Amino acid sequence: MKANTKYQNQTVLVLGLGKSGFNAARLLLKLGAKVTVNDDQEQGDNPQVGQLRELGATVITGSHPLSLFDQDEFAYLFKNPGIRYDNPMVEAAIARDIPVLTEPELAYEVSESPWVSVTGSNGKTTTTTLITLMLNENRQQGQAYAAGNIGNPLSAVVQKATSHDVMVTELSSFQLLGITTVKPKVAVLTNIYEAHLDYHGSRANYVAAKMRLVQKQTADDFFVVNWDLPELRELSHQTKAKVVPFSRLGNSEAGAYVKDGQLWFQQDMIMPVADIKVPGNHNIENALAAIAAAKLMGQSNAAIVSVLTTFTGVKHRMQFVTSYQGRRFYNDSKATNMEATEVALKSFKQPIVLLAGGLDRGFTFEPLLPLLKEHVKAIILYGETKQLLAQTAREARIPVIKIVDQLTDAVPAAYAASASGDVILLSPACASWDQFKTFEERGDVFIKAVQQITE
Repeated sequence: MKANTKYQNQTVLVLGLGKSGFNAARLLLKLGAKVTVNDDQEQGDNPQVGQLRELGATVITGSHPLSLFDQDEFAYLFKNPGIRYDNPMVEAAIARDIPVLTEPELAYEVSESPWVSVTGSNGKTTTTTLITLMLNENRQQGQAYAAGNIGNPLSAVVQKATSHDVMVTELSSFQLLGITTVKPKVAVLTNIYEAHLDYHGSRANYVAAKMRLVQKQTADDFFVVNWDLPELRELSHQTKAKVVPFSRLGNSEAGAYVKDGQLWFQQDMIMPVADIKVPGNHNIENALAAIAAAKLMGQSNAAIVSVLTTFTGVKHRMQFVTSYQGRRFYNDSKATNMEATEVALKSFKQPIVLLAGGLDRGFTFEPLLPLLKEHVKAIILYGETKQLLAQTAREARIPVIKIVDQLTDAVPAAYAASASGDVILLSPACASWDQFKTFEERGDVFIKAVQQITE
C-alpha cells in the first residue's frame, strides 16, 4: 500500500456501515483521519461497531442526524454506493461543498497495483472473474485480486496488493459516481441496457456514470468495449485511451472477436467457441472481453484456453446447480433486470420452467413477450411483480402460470410443472429487495429449496 497523507488529521464522515463503509473507515483510520461513521439502521450487537470504536472512530447508528454537520467540519464524505444522492445527508454535504466519494476512490489513492476495471449492465462479475482467473493462470510473480462490486471490499484488498499484483475491480454505476482520480490501465465496458433508472433518474445519467470509468485514462491505457452495440462504439470517442473492441458478431478484428467458430485476439486464434463451458451468447461476449483484457496485460493464449475450458460459471449468474430426474436446475438470481433474463432465456434450447418476480420498480414486462413465447413452457411467479408478470405470461400464452407467495413455494411448484429434459431456471427479471436483502440471499434460498427436492 502506498503512503498517503491526504487524509491525515482530516475529519471524514463515512455514510453507511456495510462492507465498503466498514473497510473504508478502517483504512481512513489507518491513514490518520478523524472518522465518524453513520448508519440509519440500529446495529444491535454488530461487532464491527465495537471494532471501529476501539480503533478511534465515532459510530452513530439508528438515524441520519443532520446535526452532525453543525458539530464537525467534514473535509470528505465517503458514502455507501447504494445511498442515493437525494439522501438528506448527501445533499447537506453537497450544499457545503464537501466532496462526496465512494470506496474505489480511497482504494485507488493508496494502490500500488495496476487496475483492470470492469463495468456494464450485465456480465460484470463473470468477466471480472474470468480476467482474474486468466491473470493468475501459471503466474510467476504476484497475484491478480478480484475486488469491488464482486463482493471483496477494495479498501481491504488494496492494503495487501503490491506492485507485482493486479487489482481486477468490478465497479458499479453507483460506485463510479463517487470517483475522481481512478485511472484503470485497462477499462472494460461489457454492455449498457436500461438499469437502475430509479437511482440515476434518467438513462443519460446512468450512461454518464458508466463512462466515468474512462475519464482519467490517457493514451497509455486501454478501453475494451463491446463493438456489437452501436451506442458503445459512439461512447468510445469519449476516451483518450486506446480503444480495443470485442465482437461476438465479428464487427471488428482489431481486438477480440469470433470468426469461423473460433475465438480470436487480433491475429491469434485462441480456441473454438464450442469449448467454452458456460452456456449462452452472453458468455461468449464475457469471454471475449476477458480475452482482450488478459492479452493486454500480457497473458498467454495457453493460460486463457485453460480457464475458458474449465470455468463453469459464477454463483448466482447462470450457475448450474444440479441435475435430477432429467431436469437441470440453474440459479440466475443476479438477473435483476429484464435484459439479464432475456439473455438467460436465449441460452437454452430445452423447454424452460421459469421462476421470476421481485421488487416492483414500476416497469411492465412486455419486452419479455417474444422470448416467453419461444422458450417457456411454464412460469412460477412470486413477489411484488407476480401479477404484472402473470399478465405478460398470459399474453405469451404460456400453458402453465402459477402464482405463489414465496420463492420457497416456487421451487416445488416448478418441479411439479416440469418433465425430464426441461431446464428449471431462476431468472427473476427483478431486484430482490421485496423479500431478500440481496440477490445472493435469494440465490442461496433457491439452491437450498432445490436441495430439499433433489437430495
